[in-house]
Amino acid sequence: MRAICFYFQVHQPFRLRRYRFFDIGNNHYYFDDFANSNIMRKVAEKCYLPTNQLMYELIQEYGTRFKIAYSISGIALDQFEMYAPDVLESFQRLVKTGCVEILGETYSHSLCALREKEEFFNQVRLHSEKVEQLFGKKPTIFRNTELIYSDNIGEMVDELGFKGMLTEGAKHILGWKSPNFIYCSATQPKLKLLLKNFRLSDDIAFRFSNRGWSEWPLTTEKYVAWLNAIVQDQEIVNLFMDYETFGEHQWADTGIFEFMRYLPKTVFANSNYQFVTPSEATELLTPVAQYIYLTQFLGPMKKEILLLGLVMICKTMLLTIYTNYIIKLNNVITNKFRKTGYTCKQATIFITCVLNGLAMAMYISILIIMIHLTKLILII
Repeated sequence: MRAICFYFQVHQPFRLRRYRFFDIGNNHYYFDDFANSNIMRKVAEKCYLPTNQLMYELIQEYGTRFKIAYSISGIALDQFEMYAPDVLESFQRLVKTGCVEILGETYSHSLCALREKEEFFNQVRLHSEKVEQLFGKKPTIFRNTELIYSDNIGEMVDELGFKGMLTEGAKHILGWKSPNFIYCSATQPKLKLLLKNFRLSDDIAFRFSNRGWSEWPLTTEKYVAWLNAIVQDQEIVNLFMDYETFGEHQWADTGIFEFMRYLPKTVFANSNYQFVTPSEATELLTPVAQYIYLTQFLGPMKKEILLLGLVMICKTMLLTIYTNYIIKLNNVITNKFRKTGYTCKQATIFITCVLNGLAMAMYISILIIMIHLTKLILII
């Protein structure tokens, strides 16, 4: 089976109002209701409503052959209820077709998975309850904010009961491997991972209207030809992007709606691909390998061990350079002092001062490197 998995991210943050000095202690309401309502209605008219209508028409035309998935943040759902109930109803209508899957995520589109397990669990459970309340289905596939993944996050997602997760097809993790397969977590093999094909996703999400792009204009025939060019044994192409791609990031006059309208028709006519939801992909396809996140090998003290290792490498390199230059510098200075008639004692004192200065510079360099490495390691 060759499959295409479309997933769209839907999120709108709550905008904060201008909070003045004299509001401190007097007014504890921080949100800009006017901006939130105005922006939501604008995006609803340009993106959510017309794109949902398009997706509904495609499902009506192709039935269960066309399937898509959404991840809608909890605070986006809150704003739909407050400012755009017609948008919420259009999403509910899509889910009722049986061809649309709603994914789980953090309620506030947050980064708590990187820091606080309890807060992460609370937000994910709260979001799942909200989705079940509004759509009648509990999410079984998870999508973390910005597709961030690590072995630790995978373990937490598995503990929450999800059977699969979406993440980036990161080149520095995959190496020579392709994102066009199902993988599994290295520490929780039963958790299946769908990896984003970032090139084909970004061709639609970012490059579609770029007239300076060598492939502009992008047509459905050209896009499907790229899909067909993928090696035949590669099983799935995951196209993950923001839903605001349609009408907001790529305006209607770019032709983005027409592209999406005719893409399924071209796929069915000119390829052997079929559309699947993420949960269907995890059921139909078998993982080909583990998606290994490097620091899993370092154990519970992985951050400290990795930091120490990097510092020792840097220190060794600096000491090697320092030693080589000291030997050369000592020979040069000694020869010069002999020619000028200075005593051996004077030469020794001068060389010692120079060497102490170089040693101080070296250790300051190590300290600066350690500070930057610490900042890097703490976010892993």
